[in-house]
Amino acid sequence: MNVRPSLFASLILVFAAAAVAQAPAAPEKPATMPAIAAPSAKPAVIQVPSGTKIPLVLENAISTRTAKAGDPVYFETLYPILADGRIVIPAGSYMSGEILQAKKPGRIKGRGLLVLRLTQLILPNGYTVNLAGTPRDAGTGGGETMNREGQLKGPGAKAQDAGEIIRSTVYGTVIGAAAGGNVTGARTGLGIGAVAGLLGVLLTRGPNAQMPRGTTLDVVLDHPVELLASRVHFTSPGKAPDLPGPSNRQARRRVPF
Repeated sequence: MNVRPSLFASLILVFAAAAVAQAPAAPEKPATMPAIAAPSAKPAVIQVPSGTKIPLVLENAISTRTAKAGDPVYFETLYPILADGRIVIPAGSYMSGEILQAKKPGRIKGRGLLVLRLTQLILPNGYTVNLAGTPRDAGTGGGETMNREGQLKGPGAKAQDAGEIIRSTVYGTVIGAAAGGNVTGARTGLGIGAVAGLLGVLLTRGPNAQMPRGTTLDVVLDHPVELLASRVHFTSPGKAPDLPGPSNRQARRRVPF
């Protein structure tokens, strides 16, 4: 029996197994790191700077006779506003706000007072942004004045008060003289007329602070307003509203209550 070939084959298998055992192990592949999403690009914005003045015209009349805190106010812009060399707020855009305070004039002292705040801008394409603006330089057609804080004060009533007392005094003097036919009657009428005029002043309020429809004013931005560049593609300056301005108003005679 020939056992050499089998022995030879066995030796080959032994050497092959030893070679495999001594071969270096294959390096392990590093663990795959989870992919990190790239941050999304911030949308481009156009900034209307703080302090920008925007001319407006009032759409709804306001008076301290009926106004109260929280009532809305509505305006339209009169002139296009530019930023970064392009039109960003065309004329005819809408702006709204609210009444913060409304105070009727006093019977003896104290003027009527309206305090407004502008809070929202609506562009012609429907794009709406929030803002904070203070009204200035209201042209009401009357004797109202507006300070830098947006407080509209009604006209004073001192001249009306003096006129009311003088008129009543003169009427009383004439009536007393006619009734008494002498100086005593005139003096009595003088006193009665003066008292009547003073009572009229004490029992009536001063003139209301008013902003008729068509009142013009400027709103000054208290903070920058950021507009998405993709939403402000205006090629036309827009069209200003053609509301007539308020007529010149004379101070009316005081009426009771």
